[in-house]
Order: sequence, then C-alpha cells, then structure tokens
Amino acid sequence: MLKGFRDFLMRGNVVDLAVAVIIGGAFGAIVKSLVEDIITPLIAAVVGKPSFGGLAITLNGSPIKYGNFLNATINFLLVGGAVYFLIVAPISKVNSKLKKDEPAAELTTKICGECQSAIPIAAKRCAFCTQPVD
Repeated sequence: MLKGFRDFLMRGNVVDLAVAVIIGGAFGAIVKSLVEDIITPLIAAVVGKPSFGGLAITLNGSPIKYGNFLNATINFLLVGGAVYFLIVAPISKVNSKLKKDEPAAELTTKICGECQSAIPIAAKRCAFCTQPVD
C-alpha cells in the first residue's frame, strides 16, 4: 500500500504540479506587492486617496469596503495579464514554430459528375452509375 502511494507521489505530473503551486504562490506575492505598493498608490494619487483599502460606504451602519474589492480586481487583472503575456503567449509562439507543417493528405477519391458518388481517383467509370468519368 505504501509502495503504491510512493509511486503516485514520484510520478512526474504530481511533482510538476507541486512545483507549479509553490511558484504560483511566490508569483502571487510579487504581483500582490506590485499592486499594493506601486500601482494602487499611483492610481490613488490621481484619485486623491492614499489607498483603495480604506474606501468604504456605510449603509444602515454596515460598512461596504469596495476599496478592498478594487484592490483584488486590479490584482486579478495583473495576474491574468502576466500569466497570459509572460507565459501563455510566448509558449504558444514557440510551440507554433516547433510544430512542423503537416503535409496535406492526398486525395484518394473523386466525385462522379453524374451521381455525385465518391469513387477512387484511378477509376475510369463510376461504380454506382457506370458513367465514364474524367
């Protein structure tokens, strides 16, 4: 039983996934710092607030902290953009260059002009209607 569990853990895809989660967490911390320490203060300087985190509306005594939502939305957009432009797009470009052009499949049949049936290329007559074909 333990041998099977060990084999499961040592498979390449499990280890790759673990590494991806760890790197993703570290990358998330970098993007979070970028949003909170650089981008949010720049946007807040234009708006006039030092941080979006403090933005809130009070309705019937309950604070609605839409500033935190703005921070999370900016964070999400930056992570999505970074993943797409720094990982997905370059890998897609490399894969398209590495992928060899597949030769077009040779035609093995042609269409009879009389009955529209598919017949072999080398046929002189249609097998279905017996009409001569080019």
